Amino acid sequence: MGGGAAHPGHGHGAGGGPLGVWLPALALLVCAAAYPLAVRRARRRNPAQGWPATRSMSFAAGLVLLAVALLPPLAPFAHRDFRGHMAQHLLLGMYAPLALVLAAPVTLLLRALPPHRGRRLTTVLRSRPARLLAHPVTALLLTTGGLVLLYFTPLYDTVMGRPGGHWLTHAHFLLSGWLFAYVIAGPDPAPARPGVPARLVVLGAAIAAHATIAQLMYGGFWVEVHAPIAEVEGGAEIMYYGGDVAELLLAAALVTTWRPVRTPRSAYGARLRSVRRPIGRLEEGMRDGGP
Repeated sequence: MGGGAAHPGHGHGAGGGPLGVWLPALALLVCAAAYPLAVRRARRRNPAQGWPATRSMSFAAGLVLLAVALLPPLAPFAHRDFRGHMAQHLLLGMYAPLALVLAAPVTLLLRALPPHRGRRLTTVLRSRPARLLAHPVTALLLTTGGLVLLYFTPLYDTVMGRPGGHWLTHAHFLLSGWLFAYVIAGPDPAPARPGVPARLVVLGAAIAAHATIAQLMYGGFWVEVHAPIAEVEGGAEIMYYGGDVAELLLAAALVTTWRPVRTPRSAYGARLRSVRRPIGRLEEGMRDGGP
């Protein structure tokens, strides 16, 4: 673990000045306007279906979490203190993505688009690269592998001292976190998504990986973050406990959005009749040939 003073680039440059505040604020405002417009268009195209208010509320909650992460007072604090960086990481990579995923943006887009464009989007989602990217193991490697590269190599001090690297790190946290939440518990269609038992195994692996990374960071093993020891230990604690809460919320979302496949009555009756026929024949044979 790096001791002593924080990295000299963390207190300036990475924040991007006023531009680093106005750009994310503008992007959030655009998203806040685009989602209701898509809802209105989807309702116009399919008046009978409507759109659940809970999904709109979930999208709004995700935008609020992103605003807390990217705007003052947390954003400037994250440039100066590793504990602020870790709080920002949790919001961008775990909490906000889950809220945005539960808003079902892909389903909304499919309902709002014209049929021919919707078919194109469906074709893309079913393509082999999309299926590979949307596999839980791929999402797990992107999230946990990114943490290992960032905190256990010199990458953190390299990217945090440059505005471009700083925003690329934010983008990686957000996109990889969204992808992981989407493949584990998203209500949107996912052709490559395996069954619930497999997703629970991947989620358990993610929980174990995050806990291990946080413990190694707290103990100062192989950590390449040049910040005061108290900051790194505090950041590790935030990652450990805050990550546990986020992963419990993700597990709850997996359970609540899971719809078990039920056997229809007609199929159940046909299956039951297929079982009764051999039993009836066996009983008749026993009566004919019995004593």
